[in-house]
This record gives sequence, structure tokens and C-alpha cells, in this order.
Amino acid sequence: MDWGTDLWDQYDVIEKHTQSGLDLMEKYVKFVKERTEIEMNYAKQLRNLTKKYSPKRGSKEEQECRFTNHQSFFDILNEMNDYAGQRELVAENMMMNICIELTKYLQELKQERKMHLSEAKKAQQSLESTYKQLDSSKKRFEREWREAEKAAQYAEKTDQDINATKADVEKAKQQAHVRSHVAEECKNDYAAQLQKYNKEQSQFYFSDMPLIFNKLQDLDERRIQKLACGYVLFADIEKHVVPIIGKCLDGISRAGVSVKERNDSMAVIEQHKSGFDRPSDLEFEDYSQGINRASSDTSLGTPKGPLDLLGKNKSKPFWLFSKKSKPPVTEDFAHLPPEQRRKRLQQKIDELGKELQKEMDQSEGLGKMKDVYEKNPQMGDPACLSPQINQTAQNIERLRGELNKYESWLAEAGGRGDTLRYSTHSFDNNGAHEPYRSRNRSRNSVYVSSPDGAHSDEGTPDTSQAIYAEFDDDFEDEELAAPIGHCTALYNFPGSSEGTISMQEGEVLAVVEEDKGDGWTRVRRANGDEGYIPTSYASMTLNK
Repeated sequence: MDWGTDLWDQYDVIEKHTQSGLDLMEKYVKFVKERTEIEMNYAKQLRNLTKKYSPKRGSKEEQECRFTNHQSFFDILNEMNDYAGQRELVAENMMMNICIELTKYLQELKQERKMHLSEAKKAQQSLESTYKQLDSSKKRFEREWREAEKAAQYAEKTDQDINATKADVEKAKQQAHVRSHVAEECKNDYAAQLQKYNKEQSQFYFSDMPLIFNKLQDLDERRIQKLACGYVLFADIEKHVVPIIGKCLDGISRAGVSVKERNDSMAVIEQHKSGFDRPSDLEFEDYSQGINRASSDTSLGTPKGPLDLLGKNKSKPFWLFSKKSKPPVTEDFAHLPPEQRRKRLQQKIDELGKELQKEMDQSEGLGKMKDVYEKNPQMGDPACLSPQINQTAQNIERLRGELNKYESWLAEAGGRGDTLRYSTHSFDNNGAHEPYRSRNRSRNSVYVSSPDGAHSDEGTPDTSQAIYAEFDDDFEDEELAAPIGHCTALYNFPGSSEGTISMQEGEVLAVVEEDKGDGWTRVRRANGDEGYIPTSYASMTLNK
């Protein structure tokens, strides 16, 4: 069954039906477009909501992230931000895969339908034109035949008229013959036009229009199929993000489970514990004896309680709920309670230690580079490194001075903490650093805190002065580090400086420590020998 056979006479129905289908597709595109606008607005509102409640950099809320309930809330905000991203993805995919795609296809269908309907109208107009010619020839034949009959009747009447002359009779017969001949030609023309019209009508109803109707049927079926795919995509796009949305929701659940109330309580203690003793009983001041107990008290060098720290009169009670004025901030953190002061000093010492180690690594690299330049002048001028070496040496001395200052303040605060002492590096006459890198055992000594808060230096009985062990060139006693890659020597390198290793062009070595920006890479031979080589002298291949 098809439209061309079963709906051959339903042109208007087919025209309206196909237009209705195109209208439905256009309506669905508008529906999806409005859905995408809703999704985008929803995602935008979610992002604005998460941004509104997210902590600003350096704010008090960001500092409270150490508490699990605060951190979990921030994790929820992050998950909601990711959730908003998935809603945006749904909107974008629907716009690209449904709205734009169907709109483009809809325009193609409209053009194709317009073309088919135009072909149908042309066929109809051609048939109507042929029919008009047929009707014209038919009317002419009818008119001429009547004229021929009249002429024949007149000739017969003239022939029977006794008063008519022979010339009149001949003329009437000749006129009747002419009219009869013209009528016969009109009859033949009418017959030809009728045959032509019947042929075109048969072509119109059995070939042309069924073909056009079948094309319109195929067009409508393709429209329905494309629209059905759009319906399926509407769900599939949503299904595609469901697993990721599920992960976002799982992340929110994990954020709730990760809240540890006990840990938060301990974090509050850790953050705000002052280390003060509770206020002792107030002494009885016997004014009848003329003795001012308060004036007899002697203050100690180190504050023993909150009244000492705040500069208040110890004869007055200490109120927990009274407003406390903030003392001025000092470099040694003496404005903080003892416990918090020790923590801040230890934190500052750790920061200085990291900066010092960074400067020392840079000094080592510069020393190695200068040594290479001196032995291989074609690689560079050693004198150009002197300003950097001098500046690095000044930075090291400055950081050591600050480190000693803060360590002395930490000792005064009642403990020295776990302070990492960094290696004292020797310099040559030009101020260049020795070309080797400190390892775990190289010129480092570590302070180890005792249970009572005192600090001792491992390997030396003097706790007030850091004594540094000499560098141990032998790596045999240490556990060998796992290689992180391999390299192939591009040039010969003598390795005559301390801490370096020689290599021959084409030799393959294991990479133990990659270049940290100083131009040197630590490598190891198969026999266990380790040392540094210039990074530019070898082709590096690191493990992924």
C-alpha cells in the first residue's frame, strides 16, 4: 500500500498532512530549545549559588577548612559546581544534536516538499491545458458540423426549388460540400485532441501523480524517522550524564560520611590551645596590716598566665566572657599564647628551612656549572656566574641568620620542635659552591625533640649549637634509589669534579634524580657508581 495507489485522489489531504508533520517537527525543536534554556538558567543559578557560599581566598572560612564539617560543606559546593557543569553539558548536547540538527533537516524537507508540490501543480496545469484544447476542438467540431448540416439542407432545398436556377443549385451544393469538408477536419482534430488528452490523463493519474505522492510519502516517513531519533536523543543525552551526576551525588554522600566530630573538636583544641594554667586563688589582702599583697608579687620573665600576657592586674579576676583587646603583633609572636607561639615559630622555621634548602641547591648547581665552564671554556664564561654565586651566598647567610633568630625564640618559648638543620656548605676562593648535592646523610643534622619539649641535636651532646657532620661520599651504606629513567651520553664527560661521574659518548646510564633546574642530573652505572652529569650532555628518557 502506498499513497500513489490508495490516495490518488486525496491531493489536499496529502498536502495538509505533510505540512502538519513539518509543523510538529518545528514545534519539537522549539520545545527542546526552551528546555535547553531552562537547563542553562538552572546551571547558571547553581554556579552562582556555589560561588556565593564558597570561601574567598584568605578569608576566615578558608582557614576553617581544617575542620571536617567545614571541608565537607566545601566539598558539597564543589560537587554541586560539577553537577551544574553536567546540566550545561545536557543543554549544549541537546542544542547541537537535536535543535540545530533537526532545524537543518527541517529546512531540507521543506525545500523537497515544495519541489514535489510544484511538480504536481505543473502536471495539473499541463493536463488542464490539454483539456482546454480538447474542449475548444470539440466546440469547433460541433459548430462546424451544424453549419455543414445547414448547408446540406439548404442545398437540398435549393435543388427542389423549381424557381431556383441551375447556377444557384450548383453554388448551394458546392457550399454544402465545403462545409462538410471543414466539419470532417474538425472531427478529425477533435478525435486527435481527445486521444492526446486521454493519454495525458492516464499519464497524470497512473504515473505522474502517484510518483509524486510516493515521494511525499517517503519524505514524510523520513521526517517521522528523524523525529523519532530526536525523541530518543532527548532521553539518551540525559542518560549520558546520569553516571557522572551519580558520582557527584556519591561525592556529596561521602562528604557527609567524612565528617568526624571528634577530629573537629581536637582541631579546635590544636588551633586555640593557649597553654596557660588556670587562674589560681586570689590572695587575701589584709589592709589592716598595711600590706599590699599585690605590690609584693614579682613578675617572671616569661608570662605564666593570661593576665601576664594581657598586662592586667592579677589581683582582679579573669573573666572568660569579657572582651579581650588584641595586643600588637610582634615579630617573635610574643603577642600569642605560649602554645600558639611555639607553633607559629616552628612554622616559620620550617618555611625558612625550605627557602634555605632551595638556595643551597641553587648554589650547588652554580658551583657545578662554574666548574664545568672552567674546564670547558667553550661552554661558557665562568665569570658571568660570579654575580649569581655572590647573591646566592648572601641569601644563604641571611636565611641562616633568620633561622638562628627564630630558633632562639623557639627555645625561649619552652621548646624547640622538630627543626631540620641544613648543611653548611664550603665555598672555594671564588665563592663557588662545591659541586655535589646533599643527600639524607650529607652535612645535615636533625634536632630531635624530647618528650618534655627539650631539643637535642642527634650525634652531638651540645644542644645550643648545631654541629654538622661531614659529607659521606660513600653511597654503599645507603639504600639505592630506584631509577626514574635512563639516558644516553651525547658527548664525553671527564667527571673530574667532586660529586660528578665520567661518561663516554654512547654510554647508557640509569637516571636516579632528574634535573632540578640547575643543569645537572644524577645518574648511576650498572656497577652502582653514582654521580652528576651535565643534563645537556645526554639524551634523557624518563619513565611515565
